[in-house]
Amino acid sequence: MEDRKITKKDIQFGRKLQRVRKKAGFTQEKLADLTKRSTTFIGLIETGRRRPSMKTLQKIASALSINIKELF
Repeated sequence: MEDRKITKKDIQFGRKLQRVRKKAGFTQEKLADLTKRSTTFIGLIETGRRRPSMKTLQKIASALSINIKELF
């Protein structure tokens, strides 16, 4: 895998996801379980170190019972 620079937008998205997840009362483990992703991957998204695919965004939004737009 190629190294990529973490952008301000990556960090902002991760923080927003974390806020929305916590507001929904979910742990990273619960969100990971519901989205069939690893806890590590959820953590990497929340710290801006990974960018989720559209499919993952859809799974996250569905698990949190929100519209994808609410993550941005």
